[in-house]
Amino acid sequence: MDERTRIFDEQRPKLFGLAYRMLSSRADAEDVLQDAYLRWREREHGEIESPEAWLRTVVTRLSIDRLRRARIEREAYIGPWLPEPLSERDLAGPEAALEIEGDVSIAFLVLLEALSPQERAAFLLHDVFDEDYADVAKMLGKSEAACRQIVHRARQRVTARRRRFVVDEETRIRMLRKFIEAANDGDRDALKALFAADAKMVSDGAGKAVASIRPLLGAERIAWLWFAVARRTRGRVDRRIVRVNGEPAVAQYFDGRLHSVAAVETDGERIYAHYTIANPDKLRSFDDIATVRSLA
Repeated sequence: MDERTRIFDEQRPKLFGLAYRMLSSRADAEDVLQDAYLRWREREHGEIESPEAWLRTVVTRLSIDRLRRARIEREAYIGPWLPEPLSERDLAGPEAALEIEGDVSIAFLVLLEALSPQERAAFLLHDVFDEDYADVAKMLGKSEAACRQIVHRARQRVTARRRRFVVDEETRIRMLRKFIEAANDGDRDALKALFAADAKMVSDGAGKAVASIRPLLGAERIAWLWFAVARRTRGRVDRRIVRVNGEPAVAQYFDGRLHSVAAVETDGERIYAHYTIANPDKLRSFDDIATVRSLA
């Protein structure tokens, strides 16, 4: 391995953590890193004072450009769009897991979708990656004052919409077990009791998998949906708890084939949001039932 490749590989986990949070897509993040690597190989390294800063700047700017294009493309997307989930295989190795843990839940990535590409970059660089405003300004090509204002606006928007539940893994798994039991039984009353009155359920099937094309709002409607699903699929569905973006979540298999993974927002007593990702293009690292480790 030559020196340039070694330096890039050392920075790769951090760069992936940034690109994935920017794009909410493993595939797009990998494309950005590949493009950044090619630019890194072509650059005269005598001109680069800090390889880490240079690479992070390039990945940030490439991610902004790709996110702008992606949002135009998503206008033709069928139904709601949700982030591409990460499996345990995507986080193999302690360095990758360390760089992606923390604020990378599906719920947090959904919140970031409300920000413009530059707001998202500035917010992530400062509030998640602890870059100071001077460095953020250099990366974005803006003044420090402008970056302070951008981060302030983005933080306000995220904070206003974010529920800050502190739920340990054991409690989250217990809630998911209750959900699986109620969904398997088609117990409408139990399902209704599990979801908060103002809960929402969002499903991403992209027209390629069975999924609701509109969000469902309210415990009553969500409970009726799972009741209907149970009646139609009894005995053909296997649900297991797996890890999605570092958190316990549910994988649903239909006739032995992966249908979806679902992440939830919960306070340990009620489920406030249920995000189902059924688009098969986003589930390739989950689709081998023999190798996806069940947590419970």
